[in-house]
Amino acid sequence: MTATTSRVLRFYEYGEPLDVVRLETAEVADPPADRVRVRVIATGLNPADWHICRGFMAGSLPRGFGCDVAGRVDAVGENVTDVAVGDLVAGSADFAGQPSAGAADMAILRSWALIPEGLDPVRAAVLPMVVQTAVWTLDAMRVASDTTLLVHGAGSMVGYAAVQVARDRGARVIATAGPTFRADLVGFGAQVTPYGEGMADRVREIAGGPVDLALDAAPPAPRTISALVETVREPHQVVTVSDHDDARMLGARVNLDMVREQGWPPNDPTAEYTTKTARGQFRLPISRTFRLDDWRSAVELSLSGAPHGKVVLIP
Repeated sequence: MTATTSRVLRFYEYGEPLDVVRLETAEVADPPADRVRVRVIATGLNPADWHICRGFMAGSLPRGFGCDVAGRVDAVGENVTDVAVGDLVAGSADFAGQPSAGAADMAILRSWALIPEGLDPVRAAVLPMVVQTAVWTLDAMRVASDTTLLVHGAGSMVGYAAVQVARDRGARVIATAGPTFRADLVGFGAQVTPYGEGMADRVREIAGGPVDLALDAAPPAPRTISALVETVREPHQVVTVSDHDDARMLGARVNLDMVREQGWPPNDPTAEYTTKTARGQFRLPISRTFRLDDWRSAVELSLSGAPHGKVVLIP
């Protein structure tokens, strides 16, 4: 194996992504033990990427972004036996341990799953972080077939995924969403109501009383957590993936706190959901794809608050 030169998107200081990110050429080293290096086919962007640029989970600089990657294995590190050079995989970039991440021509992955035959790598690239967040959060909440679950922000990608995962478990799902994905959510079996004034009353009316659990998958907004608390019996029955400060202040829970308290899940659901996606049993919508050179347009759309699906970079 030999290190290879790659275009990479990375930053040397923390700040707003459009201010601090630059496209440059850098060396991507051989993969360390328990890692693989891939030639990137597609990188799915997530809100978490912009939090990383702003200093979330701060580490050594420079560093990159782009946690979700599909690519062809270029080199394997020591102890890796489940994939070989040439395999197509989708997985999570080692953004914390490398000077670049998935938004690049070459990337080091810390976890991966083989892409099933017939599945477009672009569709595989949007799965890892979303399905990890949705599945691990619903596991921590103990969502089961006897649960009535409210998914607030079901038009976000975590919310969109959570509706499908919860329905697959047999749960009754009430979803708040705008018009863009309403038909999809109804097709998954959710009962859908709009955001906005009176949301808590509408949810309780649909449910015939309080719901068992509420998952907040929407971007943080004033008074959202307090409104969700009105839909349940006790504040701790509300779990957020985004509005950490308000949740902790109002007695609701934060998904990351719950996962850490219960022990980090041993199983990555990416392989299961690449298989489901290949079989037509799960899907995430893709808004647009952009070439790596057009990264600024991709970031602008992702940051807009309404990309209406996943934004994807293609080297």
